[in-house]
Amino acid sequence: MNKKRRRGFGMLSDIRRNGTSYLLVLPAMAYTFIFGYMTYPYMIIAFQRFNYMKGIFGSEWVGFKNFEFFFRSNKAFAVTFNTLFLNLLFIVFGTLAALAISLILNELRKKLFVKISQSMMLFPNFISWIVISYVLYAFFSMDMGVVNKMLGTLGFAPINWYTEAQWWPAILTVMHVWKGAGMSAIIYLATITGIDETLYEAAEIDGANRWQMCLRITIPLMMPTVIILTLLSIGKIMYGDFGMIYALIGDNGTLYSTTDIIDTYVFRSLRQIGDPSEAMAVGLFQSVVGFILVFGTNAITRKYFKDGALY
Repeated sequence: MNKKRRRGFGMLSDIRRNGTSYLLVLPAMAYTFIFGYMTYPYMIIAFQRFNYMKGIFGSEWVGFKNFEFFFRSNKAFAVTFNTLFLNLLFIVFGTLAALAISLILNELRKKLFVKISQSMMLFPNFISWIVISYVLYAFFSMDMGVVNKMLGTLGFAPINWYTEAQWWPAILTVMHVWKGAGMSAIIYLATITGIDETLYEAAEIDGANRWQMCLRITIPLMMPTVIILTLLSIGKIMYGDFGMIYALIGDNGTLYSTTDIIDTYVFRSLRQIGDPSEAMAVGLFQSVVGFILVFGTNAITRKYFKDGALY
C-alpha cells in the first residue's frame, strides 16, 4: 500500500516539476487516446450490417459476411500484392538511403554545410503530396515533361508515363525515398552522435581509417535503431501510403495493375457503395496481419539479435 502511495505521489511531484513538458505532450496524448483507444469499440462494425440510426449496439450482427466483400473480390490478390510489394520497396530503399545520408553527413567536417544539407533534406518531408503530384506531372507529362524532352534529346521516343503501369513502382519508390529519407536520416544521425567517441579514438590508435571505423563501429552500433524502425515499418506493411498513392495516381485506372493498394481499393469501394462495415472489415484484416508480422519478426529478432528487439 505504501509503495502504491509513493508511486502516486512520485508521479504527481514529477508532473509539478515538469509541468511544461507534460503540457507539450498533452495534445499528442489526447490525439492518441481519442483516435486510437476510443475507436476500439467500433471494430465491432466489421461483424455487423452497420446502421447509423441504430448505432453499434443496435445494428444487425452478420458475422464474417463483411469480409467476403474483399476476399471474394477478383482484385483481392492484386491489391494485396501491390501493397506488400510497394511497402517492401519503400522499407528497403528508404532505409538504405537514410543510412547512406546519415553516414555521409557524419563524415563531413564542415558544420555549416552539414546544417544546410540537413535543412534541405528535411524540406521535402513538409511538402504536401498534392503539390508533389504537380511537380511529378511537370516531369512526366507526355508533351511538355522534362523526362520526355531529355529522351527526345538523346534520340529516344517519348513515353506516355501515365498509361505505362510498369514504370510506376520505381517512380513511387523514388518519390517516397526523396520525401522521407531526410527525416529518417536525422534519426540515424542522432544515433551516431550518441556513440562513445573513445571507440573511434581507440580504433584510430590501432591504425583504422574512417572507412574501417564506419564498417566496424558505426554501422554495428546503429543496427538496433535500424531494426527497431524496420520492425515498426513492418507493422504497417499492410497499410499503403494512401495520401501518396491517391495524390499521385488518383483514379487513373490504367495504372491500377501496379499501383492499386488495399487502402485505395477500399476507399473507392466505400465511396461507391457507402458501407462502413466492409471498410472496417478490411481495416481489421490489415491490423491483424500487421500485428502478426510485428510479433513474428520481433520473435525472430529477439532470438538472433536481442538488442534490436522491441520487447
